[in-house]
This record gives sequence, structure tokens and C-alpha cells, in this order.
Amino acid sequence: MQEDGRVGDRAAKDSLFDAFASVAGALGSGRRAEIIDVLAQGERAVEEISMEIGQSTANTSHHLQQLLRSGLVRTRRAGTRIYYRLAGPSVTELWAAIRRVASEQVAELDELAAAYLGDRSTLDVLTREELSDRMAAGDVVVLDVRPAPEYWSGHIAHAVSIPVRDLAARLDDLPRGSNIVAYCRGPYCVFADEAVRTLHREGFTAVRLEDGYPEWAASGLPVETGASLTNAEPEAGTNAQ
Repeated sequence: MQEDGRVGDRAAKDSLFDAFASVAGALGSGRRAEIIDVLAQGERAVEEISMEIGQSTANTSHHLQQLLRSGLVRTRRAGTRIYYRLAGPSVTELWAAIRRVASEQVAELDELAAAYLGDRSTLDVLTREELSDRMAAGDVVVLDVRPAPEYWSGHIAHAVSIPVRDLAARLDDLPRGSNIVAYCRGPYCVFADEAVRTLHREGFTAVRLEDGYPEWAASGLPVETGASLTNAEPEAGTNAQ
């Protein structure tokens, strides 16, 4: 406050808006944005995150330190390992908002998404509300195809865990003739797409959820943590995609 009692000092305002911008600056890297996407699924160790984003542990730690300084993530230590998690639900909301604005304003985003995800025109999609109704009616098998550690951190209630890389070898774990809804990390995650295509080739009826676990949880829909119905064990590493 200035001596005459007026507020609105220029330097103070600059500092305030620089603080706002520091959060956006922390996400000014595709790899850091990808880390946020991974941590939206649940807490992960540095080594696991580095495998997911295809970076060295040193580079991953550097990105994580920038996210930590910006207040977007938190840490805890367990023995010699450091685990990272998102600072709170508002970070998940921020990441969803960034994706939404990009989808509306970045002209080439659809083209970039198609190059990564492939042709989705043959994949039927279920909304969260539709899936919730189908679950209440008891006529659907919900399939979580994310890596097992993410399932253990949190998943749609009663979902079956079969990571996408294991699906082809574990088709017998799924009841023939059932209606299957696969889901993964979010609207730009390739795991559920791959799972649905695999299931179609094998004669299953399958669709994908419109987005993923973080959006389901943020909507206040039923979630669980812990053991899988198929007894999947948490894995130290996964295939990055």
C-alpha cells in the first residue's frame, strides 16, 4: 500500500501477475504436461514417471522440480524413493481446462491427435452418464486398461484391471457375450482405443468411455482403490505410450 493509503502499486501488481504466470510457465513444456497427465491417475515414483514419459531419470527429476517449485505437485519419501502426486483437485481441473482450450483454439490439434490416436471413427463412445446408468442396470463390464499401479491408486468402482499390453493374453478373463466398456487416462489416451480394437478383432462387443478416470472421479461418480478383481499386482514399470 502506498503512503497516501492508495492501493494498486505497479511493482506489487507485476509481482502478483508474475506469480499467476509462473503456474502457466511450469506447464510450458510438453513433457511437464505429460507428467501432470500421468500424476492425474495417482501417485508415482520418479523412476516410474521417467519410463512413462520416455525421459531419463535426471531429466524427469528436473521437470518435477519445476512443477514442485510452482506448487503443482507434492512429494513424499518412502525409504530411498521419492513419490510425486498432484497438489490437489484444482491441478486436475487446470489440466482439463488447458486441454479444452487447446481443442477449441489450436487449429492443428485434431490433426495432431489423429496422428497419435489413429482413426477413431469406428469406435463407439459412451459418456460418463451413460456408463453410470449401464452400471446401475448391471449389464456392462467396465475394463480399466491403464498400468496396474494407476488402477491401484484409484479406479471406477467394480472395474476389472487388465493393462492394455496384457489384454491379448488375458481375453479368457473376460466373459464372452458381455458388453465391455474400456477406459484409461483421459480423452487423449490411446490405451482404451487399442483395447477396443483388440476386443473387436476377437469378437467382443466393446466401446470406450468418452474420457477417463480423472474425469470420472472429478464428477463425483463411484471410485475405489486397491486390489483388482483380476488380482493384478502393481508394476514398477510400464510401457510408455
